[in-house]
Amino acid sequence: MPPDPTTLHPSPPQPEQQQEMPGETAAMVPPPDHGEESYRGNGRLTGRVALITGSDSGIGRAVAIAFAREGADVVISYLEEDADAQETAAWVEAAGRQALLLPGDVGDADHCRALINRSVQAFGRLDILVNNAAHQATIDRIEEIDDEEWRRTMRTNLDAMFYLSKAAVQVMQPGAVIINTSSIQSKSPSPGLLAYATTKGAISNFTAGLAAMLGPRGIRVNAVAPGPIWTPLIPSTMPEEKVREFGGDTSLGRPGQPAELAGAYVLLASDEGSYMTGAVIPVTGGRPML
Repeated sequence: MPPDPTTLHPSPPQPEQQQEMPGETAAMVPPPDHGEESYRGNGRLTGRVALITGSDSGIGRAVAIAFAREGADVVISYLEEDADAQETAAWVEAAGRQALLLPGDVGDADHCRALINRSVQAFGRLDILVNNAAHQATIDRIEEIDDEEWRRTMRTNLDAMFYLSKAAVQVMQPGAVIINTSSIQSKSPSPGLLAYATTKGAISNFTAGLAAMLGPRGIRVNAVAPGPIWTPLIPSTMPEEKVREFGGDTSLGRPGQPAELAGAYVLLASDEGSYMTGAVIPVTGGRPML
């Protein structure tokens, strides 16, 4: 019998916990599931090279594990969370693939260009770019969002996507793929996540426009829109009462686990998604995106 999705993973209330930004995987209770024990590859990305931003933890780690088990070498881009990034690399290497760790701030245009160049130098090609890194902060009053917080969110979530995509398409060949991480927030914004939700709406629009621009060049561009997913961003950026009930407002009554998004990214990256471009795939636990 297939598993019941309402009981497949933990439901709220979550144990009391708070972390400093950007958060660490090891401190989370319960620990997130990135597919370490469950994801089974089928060779759908054999011989390809993927650059995944924000792949030290959370959704990015789950995608890195899945891509490696599907046969891809993985460039792990992250800010400064060395311990988490090294654990992701260990899972990639355990799948028999190569991992390249490249720390730094994707909000910096020069660093983004260096990420693309170093990926090609190391592996000779770049087939998949996953723009996944994100910054968020819960702030309930617009007067309390200072200029630097607003700019940091825009730089990390939106500017980086432009810098990386612009550099990537100059080395990509027909058949290459760009996958962006949008959010349920793009359609159903939470007031306390004003800056974050603004970027996620823009990412969906950017995805559609870039897909139309790059389609004639044989490069597909799509997005995945997660709902409430249990990652280090949650206990490190949300107030304790929201952490305790996180994900309880979905149809399935619980938050999603990073592993539950991996299949969507694999579909979009693989030949099975060859006629998909300009799409945004919701993975939201039943919260509608209409």
